[in-house]
Amino acid sequence: MAASPFGNLRLSAPSTTAVAPILVMAVLGMMLLPLPPLALDALFTFNIGVSMLVLLLAMNMRSFKDFVAFPSVLLLTTLLRLSLNVASTRVVLMDGHTGTDAAGHVIEAFAEVLIGGNFAVGLVVFVILTVINFVVITKGAGRVAEVAARFALDAMPGKQMAIDADLNTGAIREEEARKRRSEVAQEADFFGSMDGASKFVRGDAIVGILILLINLLAGVAVGTLQHGLGFSEALQTYSTLAVGDGLVAQVPALIISTAAGIVVTRVSTDDDFSAQLGQQLASGGGSFYMVGAILALLGLIPGMPHLAFLTFAGLFGGVGWAITRRQTRTTQAAKLAATQPARSGEVNWADVPLIEPLCLELPYRLISLVDAGDDSDLIKRIRAIRKKFVGEVGFLIPSVHIRDNLQLPPEVYRFMLYGAEIARGQVLPDRLLAIDPPGDHTAIEGVSVRDPSYGMPATWITRDRRSAALAAGYTVVEPPVVITTHLDQLIAQYAHELLGRQETHELIEHFKTRFPKLVEETIPKLVQPAQLQSVLRLLLEEGVTVRDLRTILEVCADRLVGSSKPVDVVAPLRMALRRQIVQDVFGEVTAYRVAGLHPDFERLIEQAIGNEAVAPDGAVEPNLARRFIEESAAAFDELEALGQAPVLVCGQHARLTLARLAHRVRPQAVVLAMSELPSSASIDFQRVICQRQ
Repeated sequence: MAASPFGNLRLSAPSTTAVAPILVMAVLGMMLLPLPPLALDALFTFNIGVSMLVLLLAMNMRSFKDFVAFPSVLLLTTLLRLSLNVASTRVVLMDGHTGTDAAGHVIEAFAEVLIGGNFAVGLVVFVILTVINFVVITKGAGRVAEVAARFALDAMPGKQMAIDADLNTGAIREEEARKRRSEVAQEADFFGSMDGASKFVRGDAIVGILILLINLLAGVAVGTLQHGLGFSEALQTYSTLAVGDGLVAQVPALIISTAAGIVVTRVSTDDDFSAQLGQQLASGGGSFYMVGAILALLGLIPGMPHLAFLTFAGLFGGVGWAITRRQTRTTQAAKLAATQPARSGEVNWADVPLIEPLCLELPYRLISLVDAGDDSDLIKRIRAIRKKFVGEVGFLIPSVHIRDNLQLPPEVYRFMLYGAEIARGQVLPDRLLAIDPPGDHTAIEGVSVRDPSYGMPATWITRDRRSAALAAGYTVVEPPVVITTHLDQLIAQYAHELLGRQETHELIEHFKTRFPKLVEETIPKLVQPAQLQSVLRLLLEEGVTVRDLRTILEVCADRLVGSSKPVDVVAPLRMALRRQIVQDVFGEVTAYRVAGLHPDFERLIEQAIGNEAVAPDGAVEPNLARRFIEESAAAFDELEALGQAPVLVCGQHARLTLARLAHRVRPQAVVLAMSELPSSASIDFQRVICQRQ
């Protein structure tokens, strides 16, 4: 279905497509082909009806969006009037000698009824209407449209930035942002088109004067020279036809111009023109009293028309009294509501602040990084990180809310997770960060710091030293890259906390489109969404992606039924996902260099765990935990120095407990069970930790 240019009228797509070509052909036909008087009567009547319809639609519209086709309608109605003028001129010059009804009864009625058949009166009325239309309404509307278009263009960048800010904060979605951007562009286009369309109406007024003079002078000449009419008879006949033709076209033109003036001068609100006017008048009771008093004083002056002035003085006074009485009732009702004990000083849900899941706070010196809105490099990179995370991990994290914080140091940013700070870093917006290359290297002049993401030595250098730093082997990055790399690391570290109940339901709904039967049979019959969320968070906490939700659901359906502990299914889930886990850790290699755990120490941990999936708090002796943490950290350092992933291999039963201990000092550490490694793999133990001393 396609929308008609006339308000909310709905037309089918084929008929809407055919409207414009048919209308253009009809206009050309009226200009080129002779029309009988009956057709002229019908078309002039149709023209008046269309102009009144446009006026009513303009008064009922609430904003430009309700009538975006108005400039085109203005052009089409102008062409319709001009084509009717051409058609009627042809009939007037050809058949005007037969009488004042030669061009139809509509023209004759306008000439006879509206001006009483008086040529001089008709000419004056026509000139007055033309001047009002041309000088007052059209010129004023064109000026207002010109200024509105200029203001709309000037305000467009600010509105676009506001839309981008709402999108970045997650207040609106991408579809709503696109819709708002389109509306902002439409507003500037609309008023620009209205400015140009007003020129058509001004030209129409000038052409109307010329057509009247042509009908009058040429008609008198044709009547006297070709049809043998006397000069007075020809002047009377053709002047009546010329003035009637001018008025029958000028009245609709005046109505259309009035509609254009209303469209460009009204302020967009949730109310139409009539409601706006009623609300404004309803708030001016005192003004009505003042007007009534002034009219009463004028009516009492000797010689003034007492009846008219005193009557309207009473009318205005009565309206003022009614408005004042209504305002008094409204005020009393408001005071009564304010004195109710239940309402006095009581807060409501609007006072409850909403905490954003993930927030980036910028000081005043770093605001320039997001000044360009969606086009800023920082926002583009944040969007790319979210997209990369979706592809690698398997769910959509919440939007990163960006806001300013003037209390932060000028060059320090920070990340907030559910309202609490999780990390901060320093960025010099006018410099570049040169990360030190491994091994011996030439020092470079600048501000020595640590990379906020991984703690590597780095130097903030001036931009003119980029080439020298690259030549010396440094990795040089822009300030937005520093922030987004830090964000990427934090998202991977806190992914399990970013998977809330809302994200879990959205993940289920998305997966349901691909595997509807599996979801229908599993959730919530066998697995509750809350249980699935807990399982997914346990996997994410250990760095296991949840891309393969099909396998996860199938294992949960088999193992989680009747169990209230999602931790019980972590081990079978990891076995089911072992190929994915190993590939994510080691890549395509088949020879693994890892750290191992001594069997005697592992048996001590298993005794502390007992029959549980993970050791309860305090079950592992503090000395054992401290020894494991210290030796595993040293083993991880050795592996990373060799360019290997920090991986520890142990038994299945103790794996989860040891993984949680290892993550205390090395969040990116990986603890694998021996059974999770492929049987064909070549395993090289770089170091065996916690051996008997």
